[in-house]
Amino acid sequence: MESSFRIAESHIGGDVVAELNAASEVDAARMLSHCLDVPRWIEEVLQHRPFTDAQSLRRTIAHAAAPLTEDEIRRALAVHPRIGERPSGEDLAARHASAEQSGVDISVEGIEQRLRAGNLAYENRFGQVFLIRAAGRNAEDVLRALGDRLGNDRQTEAAVVEHELREIAAVRATGSLEP
Repeated sequence: MESSFRIAESHIGGDVVAELNAASEVDAARMLSHCLDVPRWIEEVLQHRPFTDAQSLRRTIAHAAAPLTEDEIRRALAVHPRIGERPSGEDLAARHASAEQSGVDISVEGIEQRLRAGNLAYENRFGQVFLIRAAGRNAEDVLRALGDRLGNDRQTEAAVVEHELREIAAVRATGSLEP
């Protein structure tokens, strides 16, 4: 599954770490903003340059600016389409989302309808789009997680959403699901 969203879909090519380390502050910030558009998080990730390897970058992504504020999470969620809905447009965020959701096959009978109903139930419960790292997951995995997360209280779900945002950022930054 990983090959469908690897570096070819990323804005960072080749040696991710070397490219991020060598980039100017402005260019590195722009690259990171496509991973997680939270200025405080971007600033903290940049403070840890140079990275020694992809794992050190992933660790920094996982812990930078923790915890994210409600406003930061809201800002980050604003660029994510509903799971199962293909994003419109040709910008980098749309290309990332399309690649990441490539394993969520909505053509299978009933999947699109179940995702639509689950998304609506989630939005009614939590007042925001359901977010999950879709890369490496299929539709049944996503639906199972969606059902489980509908049982969360607001505080637990906020922590899960923050974790998912960081996982998505790591995939986008490194082009890989590798820990």
